[in-house]
Amino acid sequence: MAAAMVLGEQDWLFPTYRDTVAVIGRGVDPFEAFVLLRGDWHSGYDPHEHHVAPQSTPLATQLLHAVGFAHAARMRGEDTVVLALCGDGATSEGDFHEALNFAAVFHLPVVFLVQNNGYAISVPLSRQTAAPSLAHKGIGYGMRGRLVDGNDLAALLAVLGEAVAEARDGGGPTLVEALTYRMKSHTNADDATRYRTDDEVEPWRARDPLLRLRTWLAAEGALTEGDDAEAHAHAERVAADLRTAIMADAVPHPEDLFAHVYASPTPQLREQADLLAAELATAEEASR
Repeated sequence: MAAAMVLGEQDWLFPTYRDTVAVIGRGVDPFEAFVLLRGDWHSGYDPHEHHVAPQSTPLATQLLHAVGFAHAARMRGEDTVVLALCGDGATSEGDFHEALNFAAVFHLPVVFLVQNNGYAISVPLSRQTAAPSLAHKGIGYGMRGRLVDGNDLAALLAVLGEAVAEARDGGGPTLVEALTYRMKSHTNADDATRYRTDDEVEPWRARDPLLRLRTWLAAEGALTEGDDAEAHAHAERVAADLRTAIMADAVPHPEDLFAHVYASPTPQLREQADLLAAELATAEEASR
């Protein structure tokens, strides 16, 4: 949520497939943010409407897209900051190196937010890097490196907000490492007990970001029991509506095959689309 909150309307977010909360935070309908995960042919939302790039499933490829977008926006003279999200596992990919190197050399307005949850599936961070932290890698690229508690919303807003402001003022890119933890297994096909113990997991339960935020807001008098109950009720309604929508059968139209291949369809595509339309019309007539 912090990643979405620090951006202006003119800025762009480049998420992964796991960053649905950030996508929703940018105003995307929750159902549209989850359409990708049920295998539909599109990502479910219009990137230009919300300034949110399609959610990326391959590791780190969105980082290259982010720096290219930021470079183009600056060449057009636009006031645009790009915030790109990735996990600690993505920092082991070549695309990560290429993106950070390009952003630093061209002094681009990009903020890289690495959500370090300790594991790339079953590979711990200690087997991915020998650096003291991932934030240290920023020094090697010639950009600022920031290390922050990823379970502290206030800290994230402060660090990310500063990085976005510096990028907007011409200060170039920043690499932010947010320390957090993956409480559950990587997927329902993963057994986390094979590579970590309950003793490692247990201390992180008390560091749940929602519990910490609730405790702080209550202590400040900014959250009452009624507010808390209302928020929970709203969350349950959103979840119920999302389950209903995501389980409904999709009704794809065959002509969508040709709708978004090129901005201007080629003669071959137009010919194929016309052929399909004729076949569909014939089939519909025959069914009457």
